[in-house]
Amino acid sequence: MGKVFEKLTLDEERALYGERDIEVRRCLFDGPADGESALKECSGVRVEDCDFHLRYPFWHVTDGLVRDCRMTETCRAAFWYDRNVRVENSRLGGIKALRECDDTVLSGCAIESTEFGWFCRGLKIRDCTLKSEYPFMQTRDMEIENLQMQGKYSFQYVENVTIRNSVLDTKDAFWHGKNITVEDSVIKGEYLAWYSENLRLVRCRIIGTQPFCYAKNLVLEDCEMIDCDLAFENTTVEADVRGAILSVKNPAGGHITADSIGEVILDEHIWPGADCVITARAESA
Repeated sequence: MGKVFEKLTLDEERALYGERDIEVRRCLFDGPADGESALKECSGVRVEDCDFHLRYPFWHVTDGLVRDCRMTETCRAAFWYDRNVRVENSRLGGIKALRECDDTVLSGCAIESTEFGWFCRGLKIRDCTLKSEYPFMQTRDMEIENLQMQGKYSFQYVENVTIRNSVLDTKDAFWHGKNITVEDSVIKGEYLAWYSENLRLVRCRIIGTQPFCYAKNLVLEDCEMIDCDLAFENTTVEADVRGAILSVKNPAGGHITADSIGEVILDEHIWPGADCVITARAESA
């Protein structure tokens, strides 16, 4: 590692622009100059115990470690166009905190950021909390472990995603998503996974109205469905559900098995050729 920047207050435009192989410790990025893009176009950077109040600090950064740092709500769009950056035990508080990045790893972070994690590739998240309105739009090749999330319109158009041991509290999620596996997690919301393709849920608790409509190749293995009504409309599905489903409406094909099903609705709007086998264990015993 080369130069060390320590205990400085930096507020000028592009304060450390283009630096290579540096350490930045206990610095404050704030001040009257109100400069942007402090570490733009840097590589091989290690940033620890710093406070960021100014905009766009990490753009086009390659090979970086950001640890024990604090980014306030005024630190807009902190990580864009970066490659191979790790962020550990840090607070990300600004809007659009992560976008268009490759191979980012977030661990132990507290994130509050509208429009978080858009258009990223190779994103890994572990042991984090997240509050966001539109998280993970069109992100691909993502691995998530132990995420506690509060969202609204989450995981839209994502592809190739694995989520484990997480709690996703969201208005809706996974619309138009493809090739997604969720294991041992809680998914709470409304209108979950409409228009999704190849979504597989294993040992999950699913909570909320009208889930899984217009989906293709949906799989539920050993899941619970709480307060779920009008489920599986126009969906091809293989579902093995523990407990009850309030109602099932016009599934397009496959098999649905649950301990009990409050109502099965097969009305005049069912798609032509729909062929789904629906079984309530309590009734067939």
